[in-house]
Amino acid sequence: MNKASTIGSLVHGINIIDVVAQSDTPLKFTEIQELTGISKSNLYKYLYTLTQMDLLYRDIKQGHYSLGYKFLEYGNAAMKNSDLTSKLSPYFKEISNLTNMTTSLSVWLNDTPVITNIWNTNYGLNIGAQIGTKLPLLSAAGKVHAAYANKEEVNNWIEQEQTKYQNFPINEFQNELEDIRKNHVAFAKEPLTKHVSSMSLPILDYKNELIAAITIIGFTEQVPTDTSSEIVQQIIKINNEMSRAFGYKG
Repeated sequence: MNKASTIGSLVHGINIIDVVAQSDTPLKFTEIQELTGISKSNLYKYLYTLTQMDLLYRDIKQGHYSLGYKFLEYGNAAMKNSDLTSKLSPYFKEISNLTNMTTSLSVWLNDTPVITNIWNTNYGLNIGAQIGTKLPLLSAAGKVHAAYANKEEVNNWIEQEQTKYQNFPINEFQNELEDIRKNHVAFAKEPLTKHVSSMSLPILDYKNELIAAITIIGFTEQVPTDTSSEIVQQIIKINNEMSRAFGYKG
């Protein structure tokens, strides 16, 4: 962080809020001081200001501090503004214009990844899918959802999908998932349609968890197949901006 461009007192105030927010129980004054390293006299001022602004709440009987009701208001406002389509549409259009290929968005729905949006730049291309299509494991988007699996239902889907293939190469697939988590991009020859390939990237949140996958689809000879490609690097840069819109800091 560039100290010359930050306001020290604001940083301290936010650090106090972070300490309180990350605690499973309300904190005493002494506990906050120990965790922040702020002097007693200054900490009294910060805590008084934050409670007056309803950013923190002080239990009068116990003297413990917890988050104030203002964060409920902020949370509700953030939820209203978190609609994926409206927030990400400008980025999808930018990627489609950059690649001149079709772009889709998929999310986890009930028990499988599902396409929720399609932006058709290449109108002559039949991608073999439409909104509502359930994605197979070995599609590029399917691989992204598998790479960031953090729920039992996702792991169950992975196991069920693997049974559809004879002699599924589990070790090779696990290595590929590790590469996806490292490079943030997956490649595949689409199992839904011949002569069509795709690359998919994860949209992550502040907890490094998957929100959705964005997929670029085109004829096999058009779609890049490795991360060293200049156009892939440009797409990764745009994709990182997408994730940062949801608090991702990687």
